[in-house]
Amino acid sequence: MAITDEKYVLLTTFRKNGDAVPTPVWIVPLPGGAAGFTTEDGSGKVKRIRNNPQVTLQPCSVRGAVKEGSVAVDGTAEVLLGEAALPVRAAVRRKYSVMTSLFKVAALWRKVRRKPEPEECAVRITLA
Repeated sequence: MAITDEKYVLLTTFRKNGDAVPTPVWIVPLPGGAAGFTTEDGSGKVKRIRNNPQVTLQPCSVRGAVKEGSVAVDGTAEVLLGEAALPVRAAVRRKYSVMTSLFKVAALWRKVRRKPEPEECAVRITLA
C-alpha cells in the first residue's frame, strides 16, 4: 500500500533548531508519484516547510497515533499558492468529499463575518 492510499499520515516538519513537529494531515496522490495536502498559508506547517523543505510521512490515525509496524517515508515539500494549489485542492475534494463538504460551512461562516478569503494554499511532496 502506498503512503498516498492512507486516509491520514503524520507529517513531520522541522523547526529552525531541528526539533521535529508531527501533525496528522489528509494525503492525496499527485502525478509523478508525488503526494499532497491542503492547509492555510499562515499555518505553522507552511512556515516550517519554507525554512526546511525536508519532511517525513507515516501512516497514522486521525489523532496522530502512528500505525503499528508502519515505516516513515522521506520527502521534500513545496508550498503551492493560488492557481498552482488548485490541482491538489481538487484531489483532496475527490478523496475526502464528505469531509470537505463540512468545511464549506466554515467558509460560509467566514463570508457572514466578512472575513477575507484566504489565498488557496497546498503542499506538494516529492517522495524519496
